Amino acid sequence: MEYIGIIPARYHSIRFPGKPLVKIKGKTMIQRTWEQAKKALDNVVVATDDKRIKKTVDDFGGEAVMTSVRHRSGTERCGEAAEIIAATTGKLYDVVINIQGDEPFIQPEQIKLLAGGFEESGVKIATLAKKIGSPDDIFNPNLPKVIFNKNGYAIYFSR
Repeated sequence: MEYIGIIPARYHSIRFPGKPLVKIKGKTMIQRTWEQAKKALDNVVVATDDKRIKKTVDDFGGEAVMTSVRHRSGTERCGEAAEIIAATTGKLYDVVINIQGDEPFIQPEQIKLLAGGFEESGVKIATLAKKIGSPDDIFNPNLPKVIFNKNGYAIYFSR
C-alpha cells in the first residue's frame, strides 16, 4: 500500500488566526508537524489556502499545494489536495492520512499505527483516539471527543 500524509493548514482559523506560522523554539508549528509526519511517511504534503503558509513550507524544503478558501473542514481540504496531486503527478495513493496542522508533537508511531489499520481488509476510514484522562478534559473545547458504539466504531465527534 502507498500512503500520503496531507496536512491541512489554514491561516484564518476562528480560534487562533495564524496558528500554523507560530514559532515553537525557532520553527513554525507547520514545519514541526511536517517534520514529525516525515519520520513516519515518505510522502507528506501541506494543503493550504494561504500564500504565507505555502511560502513557509517551500522555504523549509517541504511540499505544499494551494487549495480553495471555501473548505469547511480539513478533510475537505485534504480531498482537494489529493485530487490536485493526482491531476498534476498522475499518482494515486491507496491511503490518505489527514494529519492535523496543529500537531507539532505528534509521534511518528501514532501515524504508523493509524496507517497500519488500513492493512486490515475492508478498512476505509480510521482515526486515532485516546481515553479522556481528566474530568476537566470533557469540557475543554480544544480537545475533540469521540463516542464509540459497542462494536468500537466511532459514531459521533464533538468539541
